[in-house]
Amino acid sequence: MSAKEKAKAKIEQITGKVVRRVAHASGKDTTAAKGAALQARGKARESKEKGKDFFKR
Repeated sequence: MSAKEKAKAKIEQITGKVVRRVAHASGKDTTAAKGAALQARGKARESKEKGKDFFKR
């Protein structure tokens, strides 16, 4: 897995989690959903990269 893609996945996960929690605390449901989507996209990117690493071996 390239370090750049791995870092991008972690940043998306962390950013999504922070956005989701802050928006949920302030009662903004749409922004909370966007944060959850960003977090899920980061997890999907990480899974994709792990799969690529698995098949390279």
